[in-house]
Amino acid sequence: MEDQVLKLLGRADYIPANVPELLRLLRWSPDRQQELQRWLRGLEQSGQITRTKGNRYIPSREADLIPGRIQINRQGKGFLQPDDAELKEIMIPENATGTALPGDRVLVRREVRARGLRTDRVGQETGSVIRVLERKRTQIVGTLQRGREVLYVIPDDPRMTHDVYVSQPRDVGRPARVGDKVVVELQEWKSRHINPEGEIIEVLGAPDEEGVDMLSVLRQYNLSLHFPKNVLAEARAIGTTVQASEIVGREDCRRHPVVTIDPDDAKDFDDAICLRRISHEHWKLWVHIADVSHYVRPGSALDVEARKRGNSTYLVDRVVPMLPEALSNELCSLKPNVDRLTKCVEFLVANDGRVLGAKFYPAVIHSQRRFTYKEVFAILQREPAGEIERMLHDAHELAQKIRRLRFKAGSLALDFPETKIRLDEQGRVLRIEKIENDVSHQLIEEYMLLANEAVAAQLMSLNQKAIYRVHEEPDERRLNEFREDVLSHHIPCGNLTKRPEVSKLLQKLDTIPIGAALKIGFLRSMMRARYDVKPLGHYGLSKSKYTHFTSPIRRYADLVVHRALFEKSPAPAPSLKETAEHISDTERNSADAERDSKDVKMYAFLKAQLQMAKPPVYPALVIDVRNFGFFVDVTGLAMSGLVHLSSVTDDFYEFNEARGELTGRRNRRVIRLGDKVQVQIAKVDSSKKQVDFRLAREEGRERENRYRPPARPQNSARGSQSQPARPQIPSSHSRSKFSAHRRPR
Repeated sequence: MEDQVLKLLGRADYIPANVPELLRLLRWSPDRQQELQRWLRGLEQSGQITRTKGNRYIPSREADLIPGRIQINRQGKGFLQPDDAELKEIMIPENATGTALPGDRVLVRREVRARGLRTDRVGQETGSVIRVLERKRTQIVGTLQRGREVLYVIPDDPRMTHDVYVSQPRDVGRPARVGDKVVVELQEWKSRHINPEGEIIEVLGAPDEEGVDMLSVLRQYNLSLHFPKNVLAEARAIGTTVQASEIVGREDCRRHPVVTIDPDDAKDFDDAICLRRISHEHWKLWVHIADVSHYVRPGSALDVEARKRGNSTYLVDRVVPMLPEALSNELCSLKPNVDRLTKCVEFLVANDGRVLGAKFYPAVIHSQRRFTYKEVFAILQREPAGEIERMLHDAHELAQKIRRLRFKAGSLALDFPETKIRLDEQGRVLRIEKIENDVSHQLIEEYMLLANEAVAAQLMSLNQKAIYRVHEEPDERRLNEFREDVLSHHIPCGNLTKRPEVSKLLQKLDTIPIGAALKIGFLRSMMRARYDVKPLGHYGLSKSKYTHFTSPIRRYADLVVHRALFEKSPAPAPSLKETAEHISDTERNSADAERDSKDVKMYAFLKAQLQMAKPPVYPALVIDVRNFGFFVDVTGLAMSGLVHLSSVTDDFYEFNEARGELTGRRNRRVIRLGDKVQVQIAKVDSSKKQVDFRLAREEGRERENRYRPPARPQNSARGSQSQPARPQIPSSHSRSKFSAHRRPR
């Protein structure tokens, strides 16, 4: 029915028609008018068609109206990802986002300018929001405040620049006090020129009350710690052990020296490996992945809940799992010394790391040992003792050969050190650990990449409908802007639309002081990886065939791929498309929640440092220079922030716009991109999610000639004025837009 309507409206001779006229054109009887109106409303709601002022219907594209999902940055600028993957991203100016909120599905009118005779101009597509089609979220978390006449809530999300007016809450279980964290149900919001209104539906408590910080994150991102009763009942009914009947028809790999390698605090073990030399020139590699699809059947309560969640979410102090613990941490987890069901990819690998063939089959294993990354790293630094340690040494050597081939083929080296926040028993930051992507991580990483690529190739050869992990090429305009930035630092840089030039540049950046800062800039120019039913390839990994297969315990995408490969009865294409879009959204939601969970702990940790007589000093890297200060990346804290020139007291600094440098008028000190400096915390603004730093001062050396910058308006996220936009600099724990093959826990 939907196709009939769209086919009619898409005809070359179609003239915009109203409902009675559409009935005649479709040759439907008049008594089907209500049915037609329902279809039209659905198509209008999806953004595929638009109703004009005369109640006539047209295809949205014919009026340059583009449906899609909007993301909004902290400066209020929007970016539309069109539903049609063939269309480019559209930028929405701050004053043209209407009442859209981050993540909403909206209808955008694309601006089309006359190009004259020039058809080769590359520019940013722009537009304005004309309608909100669907709210991503209807509830927000914020801080309750009282004005002269009204109560209002300041949203925790700094991308929401309007306060929400609320009435005195009733029947919410506890009284609401000014300063409390509350949950607000948004009501209809018709104009960005007035504040939205809402109703307080839950009072979480004072911000410094134990547990309120994490509860706020859970509510903000609609993350549920508890599973419905029917889901738990279904999980319990499966049992706790592998039954003999379940092994029938599977490849028996229980005598193989299978091992797992994971972080020290991991509980859900998705993958295991085994390697054996079969000749002087060849190896056989087994990559075993937990067989979640054996237990979670399509349409079951477990499946419905797993799809809804989309993925597990790893907050700083807890995991919000996709599956109940009876499965995620027990029956599906490839624990040592117990039988477990797997889906296996068996590789034949040449001595030089080339894959010569792959087979796919269900198996049963009995893992011999559970290793942590630290344990494997230590083993690789010494002579092996025993069969399993010898296998780990061989697996490492082969993985490094595979890794070299991958980079030779164009894969981009953009990994940054990650950090892990350790909390004490009271939920306060105890320490921050730096996690390097060392050879123990690379050992597993390379084999998981092989499995993901091999499975994608097999699905494509079978012409099987599935979900693929895609990472599209960067926008040419953004690459050119980044190239100009590189050239401004007198660094040779070729045409970055050609992959060899990108690899060449990244290798160069690894050898110069400002390289790390510029690599962050390159990351900002890249697209975000997502899921799609089309195998569009993976730019960052330089793979034309790629999917997610290796983590079905924590990613619904992998579960769908297991079914597509082994069960031969995948969901129909429209369902897969909706699923791909949904799990792309849940992945982004989880990433935002994980970042915020770290932030709330870090802000409390950093605020405490402001009260110290001798606050800690952190090494930092200058990553952007402006006329009002410079931005630094503090890897030890996994965050970036501004050093305002008003806090630099040793001289008066002048900004050289052409060179992008700050120079002291008297001491001639130069501050430029890539400089290494020592900083301390200067200011923490939890509401704006911003941290300012200052250069670490030597005791007793306070200079009088303070820099007085040109007057600039204070940032009033709730008013009409704003400070110069801070660049969108990703913090260390969110840098790898493309590296979804990494295994965060």
